Amino acid sequence: MILSISEVASFVAAHRDAGRRVAFTNGVFDLLHPGHVRYLREARSLGDVLIVGVNSDASVRRNKGPQRPINPQDERAEVLAALDCVDGVVIFEEDTPAGIIRLVQPDVLVKGGDWPADQIVGRDTVESRGGRVVRVPVEEGYSTTAIVERIRSSAASL
Repeated sequence: MILSISEVASFVAAHRDAGRRVAFTNGVFDLLHPGHVRYLREARSLGDVLIVGVNSDASVRRNKGPQRPINPQDERAEVLAALDCVDGVVIFEEDTPAGIIRLVQPDVLVKGGDWPADQIVGRDTVESRGGRVVRVPVEEGYSTTAIVERIRSSAASL
């Protein structure tokens, strides 16, 4: 389910009122690959409900440069929302997920193991209310950047 910023808090509240633990993760998820799917399944296993924050197109351009994203935010959100392990997707405009994490107040914040623990945005918000931060190992051999490079190399050799 794709949620607006105004809908996500009530969505989370309804699940929390039903006694469910809320897990949250975020990212660009530009070209979905097996590493993403495995990561999201693991994130979902850490809670009863998984909310995924997706960087808006403008946020991606500011963070990754003018050539990204490849897929627009609404399409990235739609693909993520179609996964069984994802319960809700919310697009955020800021450069970091700090604001959306403060709004969601997840019980579990999930990030890739490539993020140093002391640099995980939202860690303070989650831990201050008794939640936990979990770093999930990154699947080797999968990355959107590598896929883009393979496409460029293939196109150049035509």
